[in-house]
Amino acid sequence: QVQLVESGGGLVQPGGSLRLSCAASVTGFSIYAMGWYRRAPGKQRELVARITKDGTTNSASSVKGRFTISRDNVKNTVYLQMNSLKPEDTAVYYCNARVGSVYGNDYWGQGTQVTVSS
Repeated sequence: QVQLVESGGGLVQPGGSLRLSCAASVTGFSIYAMGWYRRAPGKQRELVARITKDGTTNSASSVKGRFTISRDNVKNTVYLQMNSLKPEDTAVYYCNARVGSVYGNDYWGQGTQVTVSS
């Protein structure tokens, strides 16, 4: 069983910063990868950034150079530092955890709203 608890969303002006956190409670599994996805109004959910347990990362081209993902394997917590935020970053951000291996099951957080507006 995996439970994900997200925090850190909110309202920020363009050019501002936010830091999202997601803490995983895990029983009986190890976490292979954790990441962040987002869904903007009227759009499909998309990958924002992902990090595996060995530290390999990948991220969407739209956030490269602005967003940084990091992970504390001891605390089973993933962070997303978002800088230079733009209005188009407005979305509900969802934490994801894949357990076991690259072929393992996915678990999702409840989502946290990020709104970038002046």
